[in-house]
Amino acid sequence: MDQGLAGKRVLITGGSRGIGRATALAFARAGARVVACHHRVGEDADSLAHELKTLGGGNLVVTADVTDRADVARLVRICRDHLGGLDVLVNNVGVDGRMPFAKLDDAEWDRVFDHNVTAAYRVIQASLDVLVDGASVVNVGASVALRGRPMSAHYTAAKAALLGLSRSLAKELGPRGIRVNTVAPGVTAVAPEKELPPPVLQHLLAATALGRLAAPEDVAGAILFLAGDASRLVTGVELPVDGGI
Repeated sequence: MDQGLAGKRVLITGGSRGIGRATALAFARAGARVVACHHRVGEDADSLAHELKTLGGGNLVVTADVTDRADVARLVRICRDHLGGLDVLVNNVGVDGRMPFAKLDDAEWDRVFDHNVTAAYRVIQASLDVLVDGASVVNVGASVALRGRPMSAHYTAAKAALLGLSRSLAKELGPRGIRVNTVAPGVTAVAPEKELPPPVLQHLLAATALGRLAAPEDVAGAILFLAGDASRLVTGVELPVDGGI
């Protein structure tokens, strides 16, 4: 089924690596016009810009810190000037956090919440006048928000808060036809055998119904589904992409 993404105007935060990169490229291949933002200047951003350019001249890679309100405003202005509006917003910026709860301090709590929740709040709020009626907002959460994870109370709480934000905004923005959903990946890796210690990898594989971990492209596929015509009556939901863990 044609997802109706050709010509759509898309902003993706955290777009230079992993899920964000796979999503930016998938949208571009589907004929969308993409603005992908990233925080760190380097080879990842440069190579993404090159790949996007080969897929269409309307794509753009922008450096921006979405934890900073002024920089978020600048990013949205770029989207307005370059695209004229937004049909799709993907909030992919996030950071992991592992620390025993007894040792968790304010700085670490704030770091994880700033990137995983507050950044999405700021980007969505700043984009309200740029998002067209009928637009789709997809927030990238985590499946641990529903089951918890030891040594990661702040990360689990932040991803659970993102779910609440999405569900509330689905109702508040619904009168404009704007859909707000959350994709909830499990452990996602480009090369699991290189990125995870063997005992950890074997434990995760044994606990996963499909016997493999998610690749960034798996999550990108779910994001494109929630952005496209096939999900036009889907809003306020969480879609796990974790292989049945």
